[in-house]
Amino acid sequence: MGKTKVIKMQILGISSRINHPEFGKGVVTNVTSKHYWVTFIDSGLETIEIDSQFEIIEAAENDVDAVSFADVESSLVQILKRWSDVTEVVHIADKWKGGKLILAPGDSNLKSTEIPIDTFFHKITMVRDRLRVMEQKINSSNLSEQEKIDLQQYLTRSYGSLTTFNVLFKLKEQQFVGQRS
Repeated sequence: MGKTKVIKMQILGISSRINHPEFGKGVVTNVTSKHYWVTFIDSGLETIEIDSQFEIIEAAENDVDAVSFADVESSLVQILKRWSDVTEVVHIADKWKGGKLILAPGDSNLKSTEIPIDTFFHKITMVRDRLRVMEQKINSSNLSEQEKIDLQQYLTRSYGSLTTFNVLFKLKEQQFVGQRS
């Protein structure tokens, strides 16, 4: 006799255990409207259709409040972007790629210094990202509202001072923005 195949009439919840004819034994780790994400002992993570055939070893209730792995991952990415030093990918404008910044002293007897623009641009974006983190920490701190406003004004002025370097950014939405009138 072959393996028993059961057609399910219920939606299985996360942590249900199944035995799939192709992938073997596994645990449901996410449920969407059309698929189960199942981590199988032998083949790892696979996505199978809800109406596919497999044996139910142990059914867990479909908890409407259950959070999927995708939801957790999305939330974690947002938290990391907001509270950590993780930076977005910021591209230099095409015309500056491979260029160099030349610092020439007023005294012609002294030697000039050359810095790759890409290196300089990386430093500028790091300053911008650190200012953003500082802004988030100020806003979430236990400081009084007036203290937060005062510190925010310093940050805004710092952003304004850095708008000179906006010419280096490929995307306008990643540029520095100072105080708006």
